[in-house]
Amino acid sequence: MNPIKILIVGCGNMGASHATAYHQMPEFEICGLVSRGESKSKLNQKLQADYPLFEDYAQALVQTNPDAVCISTYPDTHEGFALKALEQGCHIFIEKPLADTVIGCENIISKAKEVNKKVVVGYILRHHPSWMRFIEEAQKLGKPLVMRMNLNQQSHGFMWDVHRNLMKSLSPIVDCGVHYIDVMCQMTRSKPVSVSAIGARLTEDISEDNYNYGQLQIRFDDGSVGWYEAGWGPMISETAFFIKDVFGPKGSASIVAKDAGGSGKSDDVDSHTKTESIRVHHSAIDSKNNFIKKDDWIDMQDEPGHQELCNREQAYFLKSILSDIDLSDHLYDALNSLKIAFACDESVKTGNTIFL
Repeated sequence: MNPIKILIVGCGNMGASHATAYHQMPEFEICGLVSRGESKSKLNQKLQADYPLFEDYAQALVQTNPDAVCISTYPDTHEGFALKALEQGCHIFIEKPLADTVIGCENIISKAKEVNKKVVVGYILRHHPSWMRFIEEAQKLGKPLVMRMNLNQQSHGFMWDVHRNLMKSLSPIVDCGVHYIDVMCQMTRSKPVSVSAIGARLTEDISEDNYNYGQLQIRFDDGSVGWYEAGWGPMISETAFFIKDVFGPKGSASIVAKDAGGSGKSDDVDSHTKTESIRVHHSAIDSKNNFIKKDDWIDMQDEPGHQELCNREQAYFLKSILSDIDLSDHLYDALNSLKIAFACDESVKTGNTIFL
């Protein structure tokens, strides 16, 4: 089999990690790096490679004629870049969210079906064995579930530049929230019925109609409820960083990341997915209301770092192409989680509960 020629669009944090995965996989051949700044040159240096460099995406598509495109640019470019790639007959790996509007997502999904090409969205937690186990343990707890999660980041330096740029198109609870909303939907396997959310603008570095802290609540039709919060910026508390737990009638399951949840880690991308261990609590009690069974500690042995998770994402992308995997459910879930996130964004801005 000839290697799959892939064009890398966006060479920052995630783009560089995905490019590193492709660089190491003989099944792929990078045919070009596209970015507007110096990140593409720095990526070539990091990879000790001499891949062709491009400023203009449309020009790169024509000149390299790739089989696939990896899109890791800001969300407001996703729809246009994806549609151009699909129109040229390319498979796509695209960072979440799939687009910055629901209609944009639907346009990409429709075009992918029309041209019969694969689109894989970068839901990195779906490839993390510890998070898959966390979801599995949650599904043993009965119904309804109460799900509590957050990802507050005390961003500064380069990451504050990244977050400010992201907030030109999306709020933190949309950009990060799609991951954890997706996790909640997997845990409950139930239909969300309404959302309510609040937000606060804690900096003048962003537009007046946006906010850099948000908190959302979701109600599901099985009675389950979910809570998620996300904030970005140098003013965010370090101690507000790490909560990942779920409880139901039979007990609870909690990610206990003693190192990853420690001080100074909220801005470290590796700590965002790290679990280290899962604590499973059993609610059964005896006639004197004492617990019958001690808590179980599940120490996660297969604990991939951020780069290894990106490698696994690209292995799945490769498999989806070679094995012709039906990605209909994958794309439906990506669209569904984004619809919920945008409903939460609407709730922040209107002050209303949004019924789905």
